[in-house]
Amino acid sequence: MRIRLVGASLLAVVAIAATATGCSQKAREVGRDAPVSSHDDKPARLINMPDGFSNVSAKCDGPNMVYVVYHSDSAYGSVAIAPNDPRCRTAGSTG
Repeated sequence: MRIRLVGASLLAVVAIAATATGCSQKAREVGRDAPVSSHDDKPARLINMPDGFSNVSAKCDGPNMVYVVYHSDSAYGSVAIAPNDPRCRTAGSTG
């Protein structure tokens, strides 16, 4: 009986550790499909919607405004681009 308890406890600890470390790194996940030449870690403008709705971030990439729609740490999202957005004329602008 004691061996089963120790085994179950060990299995629970491993499951908790795997879950805790595997779910929190979405924003820092390395691209897995192509090499990365540079990163732009400057802040984006965040638009937070009420609970239950997706949130939006907006950030300039050169002359284009890039919008990313996401919902917390979910696996889905979408991207939209507004080419030649006048708010992106200033270098490094976040809109």
